[in-house]
Amino acid sequence: MNTNSNPNTPTQFGRILLVTSNFPRWANDSTTPFVFHFAQDLQKFGWRIDVLAPHAMGTAVSEIMDGVRVERFRYMWPSALETVCYQGGAMINLRERKSNYFKLPALVASEWFAIAKRLIHGKYDLLNSHWILPQGFTGTLAARPLGVPHVITVHGSDIFALRSRLITPFKRFALKKADTVTVNSSATEKAVKEIVPNIKKLYRIPMGVSVKSSPPSPSPIELREQYRRGRGPLLIFVGRVVKEKGVEDLIRAMALLVPHFPDVSALIVGEGQDRPELEVLAKSLGLTDCIIFCGWISPELVPNYLSAGDIFIGPSWIEAQGLSIIEAMLAQTPVIASRVGGIVDIVEDKITGLLVNKCAPAEIAEAIEKIIYDPELAQRIRTNGRKKAETEFSREASAIAFSELFLRTIQESKRR
Repeated sequence: MNTNSNPNTPTQFGRILLVTSNFPRWANDSTTPFVFHFAQDLQKFGWRIDVLAPHAMGTAVSEIMDGVRVERFRYMWPSALETVCYQGGAMINLRERKSNYFKLPALVASEWFAIAKRLIHGKYDLLNSHWILPQGFTGTLAARPLGVPHVITVHGSDIFALRSRLITPFKRFALKKADTVTVNSSATEKAVKEIVPNIKKLYRIPMGVSVKSSPPSPSPIELREQYRRGRGPLLIFVGRVVKEKGVEDLIRAMALLVPHFPDVSALIVGEGQDRPELEVLAKSLGLTDCIIFCGWISPELVPNYLSAGDIFIGPSWIEAQGLSIIEAMLAQTPVIASRVGGIVDIVEDKITGLLVNKCAPAEIAEAIEKIIYDPELAQRIRTNGRKKAETEFSREASAIAFSELFLRTIQESKRR
């Protein structure tokens, strides 16, 4: 990332404060970069985007990342205690370290103060909060008294998790008071309506993925030679290596496949808190020779890794949208994914991929065999998947839809 770019360029539309708890901490960080890409795409369309995110140990308090101004607010001292966000996300960190719950009040209060301070002094045209909690809630508290239009972007984990009677009222308050709410899939939309049945300004706009060509090196051929065993199929998973992503189900499916396909191999791309436990499982099943945990890779290399695989496996237990599935479709790698959440908006069974039930290793293994033994099915999935991903889930299409929505929201706010 070029941290010397100048964001002070003329804007066509206005200035947006984008608040998020998930944003790259530094160059080549393992944090999922889709919110960063979203900010970049909006700036290309003429918006000035300032990002506000939580601080973490090792991050800059203020910097410019490829033309996007980023500020990070402190909520604990020393910074080694700022462990609620990043490294898999707040939900995972709360699950793994119960002590993080005691830090939530400090995070919420500090975020509210940081938003209010910037809205008072920054002359922003709109506030865009990513995730309902805490950003949507703190954004509502800060924006409404100042009359700044507020758009909450719901990504899924924020609506599917933390459904207790104590937490739900805070979600309901934020969703009701926002000027506009966006969701990324039909599953997320349904979950929002369960909390606020009569919600008015609700729009479904999926996050997009890049359709640009992949980098030249290492090429898919080189990666295939590196990771494939013999002439057997190479399966690939890309995502956070945590239980919720269903990596265990892929490992157990491999145990079922190996007796029939001795040369089958699986490449697990990504990092996560559950990687050590899953590596132990693979070893206990005698799969260390055919399952490779390669760790985190630069996002720019993901298309090449996906193209190197014969089949992409997305066995999530819960998934609001599934960006890695869309990326696999763009790479024309046949997709096998769980029949959960927003995945069904992307994968149409036997048309753009194969759907299986969650927590079903035997179904995964059976679906893999179908693709291996039916070349016509595999080719149909490749062709249709690529077409759907290009036309419905590109970064450009997402940025256009959000840009138009932000403009309408600002104009409606001025008329009130």
